[in-house]
Amino acid sequence: MAEWWKKSTVYQIYPRSFMDSNGDGIGDIRGIIQKLDYLEELGVDIIWLSPVYDSPNDDNGYDIRDYQKIMDDFGTMEDFEELIGQMHKRGLKLMMDLVVNHTSDEHEWFSSKPEYYIWRDEPNNWRSFFSGSAWEYDQQREQYFLHLFSRKQPDLNWENPEMREAVYGMMRWWLDKGVDGFRMDVINLISKDQDFPDGPDGDGGAFYMNGPKVHDYLQEMNREVLSKYDIVTVGEMPGATISDAIKYTDEERKEVNMIFTFEHMGLDQASGEKWDLKPLQLTDLKYNLEHWQHALHNSGWNSLYWNNHDQPRIVSRFGNDGEYRVESAKMLAACLHFMQGTPYIYQGEEIGMTNVRFDSIEEYKDIETLNMYKEKRSLGVPHEKIMHSIYAKGRDNARTPMQWNAEVHGGFTIGTPWIASNPNHSTINTLDRDDSGSIYQFYKKLVELRKKMDIITHGNFTLLHREDENVFAYTREVPGEQLTVYCNFSEQQLEFPRPQGELLIHNYEKPESMGKIILRPYETIVFHKKI
Repeated sequence: MAEWWKKSTVYQIYPRSFMDSNGDGIGDIRGIIQKLDYLEELGVDIIWLSPVYDSPNDDNGYDIRDYQKIMDDFGTMEDFEELIGQMHKRGLKLMMDLVVNHTSDEHEWFSSKPEYYIWRDEPNNWRSFFSGSAWEYDQQREQYFLHLFSRKQPDLNWENPEMREAVYGMMRWWLDKGVDGFRMDVINLISKDQDFPDGPDGDGGAFYMNGPKVHDYLQEMNREVLSKYDIVTVGEMPGATISDAIKYTDEERKEVNMIFTFEHMGLDQASGEKWDLKPLQLTDLKYNLEHWQHALHNSGWNSLYWNNHDQPRIVSRFGNDGEYRVESAKMLAACLHFMQGTPYIYQGEEIGMTNVRFDSIEEYKDIETLNMYKEKRSLGVPHEKIMHSIYAKGRDNARTPMQWNAEVHGGFTIGTPWIASNPNHSTINTLDRDDSGSIYQFYKKLVELRKKMDIITHGNFTLLHREDENVFAYTREVPGEQLTVYCNFSEQQLEFPRPQGELLIHNYEKPESMGKIILRPYETIVFHKKI
């Protein structure tokens, strides 16, 4: 089958925060339909839709009560079918979120098919990703069930073949509706070590990340379902190393097309914990991305991302969201989009949306953030210190409503939004998107170049100025052609010899060049040369 996804750009929609069509303060499917022309204009190819399934919404829809029903908040199955039709009419493909490591405890299986879940008479010491024990006692069964996430998200028992077939049947049902692929939530956690040994300090990751049968299950899923459709698949895989990624994405092994790695997202934390902050060392980022570029070249495929619904806004994280917001947003985009892989744009990234600083912990909605706050306060950590971490890393940074215009709530809703809008929506919004100097137009050009230039899809990657702590520079090369990409990650002015070639794209009005490159703060310049 054609590997169309290698030249595609993905746009992720977090439906609760994208566009509200009925004034209830919650984004919905009809709101997405209203904005399809905006996405078509941007030029993206695939829309990844975060979960819209029926859910009690304990973890923002990642706790699924019914896989074959739409959550009332988001609309109806008829709305969803219209969305697919409208997208396909515009040449857009739809990638659904597939959440099959766990369900909601309100899923009918939990009461009618307990064998579909993982039960123990005695818990081990594993901790949940959302704080506390990963085991919950069930009075009725007088046993404990495993939940690696919320206690309302019991893990499925992939050892049970009947459960696996039920999942595959559900996947076929969506694909037969016209869905064009799946983003698979924490899919490398589905196989657990059946001895359930204790982990060091409660960290059981070694016994369920990339577990003993995970490749068997993914190959079976591919054989039974995925191989029968022309679709795209990406696995979210915490703890997956490069050698794991090569196995998961090697075409010969028939598992998934690409994975999401988390390594580069952990480079600004001082320990294994995301809330333990440290400044990013640019050399760490360069070495990491170089490693992934080289390792998967010709033996797998990369997914390229800075942002998603679980990550803070990149312009606030690795850029400058004040004086150089526009420049650094464009620079970060160029740095990522000229690499090999399929790039992902998260809603609002294309207009340079920033992190939010709510005054009170009461304004935050994310279960991970609220559980962490409660746990750290009980340990005596000062409120101000915890809030500093939340401002930097909290998942709600990505979940504030999309900023469409300068009106109240950024034009997201005429009601009261489920989570407060970022107050800067009056100045940061989509109204300037037709301006040739806008971040939106810069992203649009990057998406266009990827479609036109095979070198971006296939070229070799070579890192330049390896030890420089301020510039991220690299070349992409195929026989007879070369791209040279310079990205200044600092507020300093930097000088380098000018490479040969024509100017392809840049983020200042006119690059300064007199036989050398003078990079201004957060400047990016890309040169293209036919050899």
